[in-house]
Amino acid sequence: MVYSTIPLFWLMIHPRAQSWRARSGSPYRVLVPAWLLMWVGMGALTAHWRNVMLFIHSTPWSWIPAGILFGTGMLLYKLSRTGFSPMQLYGVPEIVAGNREQRLVTTGIRARVRHPVYLGHLCEMLAWSVGTGLVVCWLLTGFAMVTGAVMIQMEDAELEKRFGEAYAAYRERVPAVLPRLDG
Repeated sequence: MVYSTIPLFWLMIHPRAQSWRARSGSPYRVLVPAWLLMWVGMGALTAHWRNVMLFIHSTPWSWIPAGILFGTGMLLYKLSRTGFSPMQLYGVPEIVAGNREQRLVTTGIRARVRHPVYLGHLCEMLAWSVGTGLVVCWLLTGFAMVTGAVMIQMEDAELEKRFGEAYAAYRERVPAVLPRLDG
């Protein structure tokens, strides 16, 4: 449930990045409680499907591809930290006024995919779906994919405002989520 709300968390930020930066005090005082309420809401919405299996049931064998997906997600998270500060990963440049760390990172994993963290989230969501076979996991994965696609478009627009032509050229050259595998 928590993973499926991550795009919603970022959807609270990117459309209103300017207004978050204009606020006095930490925007996280509003954002974190709102995100916690999303968890509760998602839990309530999905309670009915928590034990409903998809047409294929989970078996020990289904955890093999799930394990590969989990490992891939963890590797992507690790690679995403290279060249990126914790503040960038937590979205501080987007929402905290006067933050000096405004740099576009296009090396490492980001030379192959613009949003490796979101690809990592997708791998983790798919891992739970494949491994458990639960309808709720598949529904939450679908929900995260739809909201994630919207959020990525908004984030791209916000980054292009912040970094201008440099980001537009990067966006043209590097795919959003499905990585470029060639050299």
